[in-house]
Amino acid sequence: MMEIIYKDLTYKIIGILYDVHNKLGGGHKEVYYQRAIQLEFDKNNIQYKKELYSPLTYDKEKIGKYYLDFLIEKKIILEIKKGERFNKNDIDQVYRYLQTSNLKLGILANFTRSKVRIKRIVNLK
Repeated sequence: MMEIIYKDLTYKIIGILYDVHNKLGGGHKEVYYQRAIQLEFDKNNIQYKKELYSPLTYDKEKIGKYYLDFLIEKKIILEIKKGERFNKNDIDQVYRYLQTSNLKLGILANFTRSKVRIKRIVNLK
């Protein structure tokens, strides 16, 4: 049986995501959910960086760039989306972030009109 990566921190993050949706409701822009999440991270003393620049390199040369919605406690990438279902492109995006950042866990959160959907994405490399 596999151990859940960063179990306690993941549960805190997911709880915050549900709280934000319960308080704010559905149908808002991604940026409003991001701002509410940021306020909750501050209230809960969770360390994070928002809209973090992450370069893509090849043979030590920068060839591209990414911006992570949140990097939480230097361990977990949190990507916020608005939509009713998970999009393969969004899942692939989080996985690429994990690979380029050499991190193990990403959380993709889709804020829908009626609920928030959560997907954990693990970098096995």
